[in-house]
Amino acid sequence: MPTRESLEGNRYLKPVAHRVLAPELWRFTRRSVPRGVALGMVTGILFPVAQIVLSAIFALPFRANIPTAAATTFITNPLTTPPLWVAAYWIGKTVLRVDQAVPGDPIAKTVEANTDWLHWLWAGALPATIVGLIVVTVVFSVLGYALTAFGWRLWIAHKWRNRHSRAEPQG
Repeated sequence: MPTRESLEGNRYLKPVAHRVLAPELWRFTRRSVPRGVALGMVTGILFPVAQIVLSAIFALPFRANIPTAAATTFITNPLTTPPLWVAAYWIGKTVLRVDQAVPGDPIAKTVEANTDWLHWLWAGALPATIVGLIVVTVVFSVLGYALTAFGWRLWIAHKWRNRHSRAEPQG
């Protein structure tokens, strides 16, 4: 993970360094961290390449925490991506109800016959997978944001309780 100082010395970032290196984008706050988690989920799931770079770029207008957004993109990796895409296909197929809308189950028959694989991929699997990925992205982003905000709140409450218990006079 690149540090703020290493980015300051990068010659390619000189023109935009004042925006990328703004302290509020690197500070861990109760608002920027959940934004970073949600943004990292979006870029991690929807974009198969350049996820960290895209999350850093998208963090600028949303004022999200850059390290959190970059780290959250690792939710997708070579172990989690195939099951995620299979789940996205089934979710998208359910949302689109492709086989139920057209009489005769054309997608199922095409897959069984294995005659026109490319047509099935383009006309059936691709739209279903894209819709499924969008649904998964929205659900994961909202859950990530909510759980992070809730976890942050619990952590702060725990710190306050500990501080209060130390401040009370003993005995």
